[in-house]
Amino acid sequence: MTTAAPALHRPDGSPLRIAVVDDEQMLTDLLSMALRMEGWEVKTAASGYEALQLVRDFEPDALVLDIMMPDLDGMAVLHRLRQSGDDVPVLFLTAKDAVADRVAGLTAGGDDYVTKPFSLEEVVARLRGLMRRAGSAFTDEAEPILRVADLSLNEDSHEVERAGNQIELTATEFELLRFLMRNPRRVVSKAQILDRVWNYDFGGRSSVVELYISYLRKKIDAGHPPLIHTVRGVGYMIKAPQ
Repeated sequence: MTTAAPALHRPDGSPLRIAVVDDEQMLTDLLSMALRMEGWEVKTAASGYEALQLVRDFEPDALVLDIMMPDLDGMAVLHRLRQSGDDVPVLFLTAKDAVADRVAGLTAGGDDYVTKPFSLEEVVARLRGLMRRAGSAFTDEAEPILRVADLSLNEDSHEVERAGNQIELTATEFELLRFLMRNPRRVVSKAQILDRVWNYDFGGRSSVVELYISYLRKKIDAGHPPLIHTVRGVGYMIKAPQ
């Protein structure tokens, strides 16, 4: 049984504000519906120039931005926002799926990238990840700290410590560790990790999971009794030493 993800909100308790920009009315309607079901406040725009005005007036916590638009494309919108000092997290939507286009979008200052067609659940999951990594969203959970033995992870501040020593993790390493720590003493498969941590279709390329597990072990387990264990042929588990 899948547990519903905890609701996210602004630090002051008010709903997250999401701006959706796309010239396809049906798509913006569907996205708006899905995001409002998360309890978020949503406003839309149908062009690049409208997007710039919307960001100024609405001050969103995240921007869902189509790249291909008739007047001012998404890249140009993002460039103007970054030039003005606006660092709102941006999730690009586009029909383009070439690696070069992804790289261009992310190096231009975008934070994530979804290609059409996509599932509404995927967009929501990506936005939740963006909000958590940006530190601009919180949950109503009373205890934001996950613990396994002497390892602690604060879901709000993104601080990780083992035996009192702070550990610096990348955003992806943090999400991987959080997923493991939310499932202590439970074996999670590589497929589950890919789905929950990356939300990408890697076409079965589980080697990326092995790589990031090795990164985590070097930072988490080095010099300590190991917490992260491999269950051959099944997946990985985090548990306290016996």
